[in-house]
Amino acid sequence: MEPNEVTEVLNRPLSQELLARDLTRLAYVAKDGTPRNIPIGFTWNGSQIVMCTTKNAPKLPSLRRNPQVALTIDTEVHPPKILLIRGRAELDVVDGIPEEYLRMNGSYQMTPEQRTVWEEQVHALYDGMVRIVVTPTWAKLIDFETTMPTAVEELMRRQEERRRA
Repeated sequence: MEPNEVTEVLNRPLSQELLARDLTRLAYVAKDGTPRNIPIGFTWNGSQIVMCTTKNAPKLPSLRRNPQVALTIDTEVHPPKILLIRGRAELDVVDGIPEEYLRMNGSYQMTPEQRTVWEEQVHALYDGMVRIVVTPTWAKLIDFETTMPTAVEELMRRQEERRRA
């Protein structure tokens, strides 16, 4: 997929809504060669998905070995809205707490007092984190109204061809 095609998909209003959500599902190949798919908080900075994790997270050796990842951001209603993204994870070890981590947890329902306590606990627990940064190299938006999964699109095309014949 060409970069301008990826940008076009990600700039659609529905994609922007999905990119403003709290959680994505990160798929990667684990150390034992089997697939993993985990929920993880993220933020979108306009060109990259940024996720943060502990420096001792089990996923990090796997991502260092094979940085190719897939992300799914979706809704819980019918019909679902789904944004699929593929890219390469770059790992950035940082001292302290990345601003993205504090931002991505900003939508949870907390009073100002709870937020203060939470941030104090985060700063006390972590001496640093790892930023997992993914620049999308492929993207597909599925809304089940104007776009469908590729296999369904193919079935619809075949059905239309039979109808015309």
